Formats: sequence, structure tokens, C-alpha cells
Amino acid sequence: MKPTIRDVAKMAEVSISTVSRVMNAPQTVVESKRSRVIEAIEKLKYQPNAFARGLIYKKSNTLGLLIPDIENLYFAGVIRGMQDACIKLGYSLMICNTDRDKERMLSYIDTFHEKQVDGIVYASDVLYPECYEKLTGCRIPFVLVSSHSEEFDVPSVEVDDERAAYDAVKFLIELGHTQIGMIGFNHDNSVSGPPRYEGFVRALNEAGLEHSIEQVRYANHRFEHAYQAAHELFTDYPQVTALFCVADEFAMGAISYLKDRNILVPGQVSVIGFDNLRMSGMYIPKLTTIAQPIYQLGYRAAEKLHELLTTGKVEVPTEKMEHKLIVRESSRER
Repeated sequence: MKPTIRDVAKMAEVSISTVSRVMNAPQTVVESKRSRVIEAIEKLKYQPNAFARGLIYKKSNTLGLLIPDIENLYFAGVIRGMQDACIKLGYSLMICNTDRDKERMLSYIDTFHEKQVDGIVYASDVLYPECYEKLTGCRIPFVLVSSHSEEFDVPSVEVDDERAAYDAVKFLIELGHTQIGMIGFNHDNSVSGPPRYEGFVRALNEAGLEHSIEQVRYANHRFEHAYQAAHELFTDYPQVTALFCVADEFAMGAISYLKDRNILVPGQVSVIGFDNLRMSGMYIPKLTTIAQPIYQLGYRAAEKLHELLTTGKVEVPTEKMEHKLIVRESSRER
């Protein structure tokens, strides 16, 4: 077995912290002890590793990331941004996929604590009281990305979901549509679902289109769920000529349903998504969407966590990044 820092300390008859000081600040150790430690290191051929340094300094230079669905292309962008920031800031990144399961989240927090991660980014999910209590109980600094908490004071970075949804629906209204539907996230397990619905409602109310407010169906984050939601929506409201989807994957599922029913997009129904995934420009028809700065959200989350770790606070606790309307082929004038 490889020698450990404990083996060095035992051979040199000093403490582990003394061995550490010899390796990192030798001038702070008296010559007699320093000589014994150096001799022990040479005899044992000891090479310090990151875990050993973590035991000494309670710092691993590792950040943890909790994400709901690693198959979702949105999180690929968040991970890429966070990874690039970690490289720049000198951290490694450990990723855990929660599947939006509270018990799994709690288990992963324990894992991160055991691995001595310096901090955690909690992505795009509800911050349950149990998770908050465990994170604070373990004294693990953390920030939220694509999420926020009304209940707890936690640093966060996201877009303004309500305003972004409002802009999407207002765009459809400006195209001349008066029968507008929506496929949204279920509100009971989504942070962004309620504000995006509120933006939908605000745009309709401002335009005097209250009759469209009931033209909503909900889905559980996947293409196939959106396909089924589109079936339900257009069965109940065949008069819908424009559709706001709260995710690009939902928009793709809805367009697939409409194509299977020989309903033309955008000839008969205009569709707008949300996220601006890479696939949205490759899909046919190319998807009109609200662009989130996905890469920048991940990058900024890592920076914000680093700021919290190094200074004990963040200058801008609640940060809203800008969204942008991207007009492509899936929408047209009524």
C-alpha cells in the first residue's frame, strides 16, 4: 500500500500538521523536526495527494453539482459552463443526478459531505426544507442555479422566468394570434413552472385574451409527456393557433404531435419554446424560442460559489441574467 501522511508523521515522531507544514511552509518548522520529516518522506517515498491535503486543510478544491436530469440537454450546457469556470478557478467538479427525487438528493448531500466538497451548486429544482437543513447542518456553502427560494436566503442565479414567458406570449399576440395555448411544467415539482404560467397569464390579460387562460396542459419534463399534453390540449381546444411551451423539448414534442395529425407548423399553428437548446436550431422546423444564457448560468454559478467560499458572502445574492427572443421557422403571422 502507498504510504500515507500518517505513516510519515509516525516515522518522524511528529503530528500530521507538522508534516503538512514541512511540505507547504518549511520555514515555520524547527530544523530538527523538519529534518526528521524530510528523511521519513524520502525513506517512505511518500507523495501527498489531494485527499490527504483535504484531511489537513478541510478543503478539497472540489465542487458538487446536483442536477435533476443529466439526459436533459439544458443541463449539458449548465455543466459545460460550470466545468469551464472550475478549470479557471482551480476546482474539480463532481456531478450527481437526482431524478428530482428528494431522498436521493439527501443521500447525495451526505455523499458530498463525506467527499469533503468545498461547496455545492443546486440546479433547477425545488429547495426542499429537508435539503436546506441538511446542507446548513453539514456547513456546506451552496448556491442555486436556474432556481430560487422564497423561503430561504440562498444566493442564486437564473433568468426572470415570468418576464421571459410574458415576452414569448406577447410575441405570439403581436403576430395576430388570439387563441393561444400553453404546455407547462407541473407546479408541484417545479421552480420555473409557476412564474412561466404567470407570465403567460399576464400577457393574455394585458391583451384582453382572458378566454385563452384555460388553454393549458402540463407535462413532466420529457418529450413524450409533452406529446401527450399536446394531444390533450388540441383535443379540448382545436381552435388554438399558437402554442407557448415552457421548454424546447416540450415544443419539439408538441410539433411532433401536430405533424402526426397533419397539422402544419407554422402554417396552422405557431409554436414557441424556451431555452434555446443547440437542437432548437437543428430541428425541423427550426424552433422560435426564448434563449436562456445556459452556459453563462453554469459559469456564473461556479463563480458565485467561489466568491462565497473565499469571502464568506456574495456581492449580488439574487442575480437575474438576460433572456432573448430568437425568431426562427416555427412561428408566423396569423
